[in-house]
Amino acid sequence: MKFICFTLLIICRITDSRAEQYEVVGAVDPVFAVAGEDVILPCLVEPNINVVDMRVEWFRLNLEDSQVHLYDDHVDKNTDQSQSYRKRTKLNHQELQRGNASLKLSSVQVFDEGLYKCFIQSKSWSDDATVNVSVEAVGRPPVITVDGFDHSGGLHLQCESEGWYPEPVLEWLNSEGVSLSSETTETHRNSDRFSVKHTITVHHRDDKIHCRVKLRHHELETLIITTSKRFSSWRTLIILISVFAVLSVIAGILIAVFAQKYRVLVLVNGSSIVFDVRRTATPQL
Repeated sequence: MKFICFTLLIICRITDSRAEQYEVVGAVDPVFAVAGEDVILPCLVEPNINVVDMRVEWFRLNLEDSQVHLYDDHVDKNTDQSQSYRKRTKLNHQELQRGNASLKLSSVQVFDEGLYKCFIQSKSWSDDATVNVSVEAVGRPPVITVDGFDHSGGLHLQCESEGWYPEPVLEWLNSEGVSLSSETTETHRNSDRFSVKHTITVHHRDDKIHCRVKLRHHELETLIITTSKRFSSWRTLIILISVFAVLSVIAGILIAVFAQKYRVLVLVNGSSIVFDVRRTATPQL
């Protein structure tokens, strides 16, 4: 009789243990997040059992200070939470009843990019899943500036944009959408953001030139119309500025020569004597 009871007890424990077995599922593909916005890191239990009584822990892989969020004994316990995640993480306790332990991460930063692990532990079972978070920061719209003409009459254009992550792609396109080759390219990284600058020379008139900056899921574009009138106006403006600069220099030189030729101020014994070079009269004291 004792043997039968002992056997039944073992069978019941095995049955309970199998009944409590579950699988933690994350995201197969990377989760894309935009800097400054909120993102949900998926973590589900299959089958959809209640995990309110379990331990749910989120942490970063390959980081020394890695704890992102901890739920245990029916409450959030974030005293050891990484400082960079303070007041930025949240678990929906009601969703825990349906086996959903997804984490909401607020105000995403470029630093948040990386691998996360969702670990769920019961009294007799545990499992985990990995979520890969990829962050994109959308920069400022590209700005096109005119940088003068070359000797053949080509119009120099410069396009630049800043505040992107990761490094964006900048390209020039004509009105038909055909890519144009940049003559010079510059890329700079300031802190965790990138800035790009490309230049091109346009020889065609009456055309629309597009400058486009893009990432995987975002792109910004600026357009400039290089009409013949615009070419002429820019050429005229540059000529007028050059002529004005030359005339200003000549006028300055003439004024200086005139002052030296017709009015000479000499100090003699503390008194001012003015000589008029055009006359031979006696100096006036």
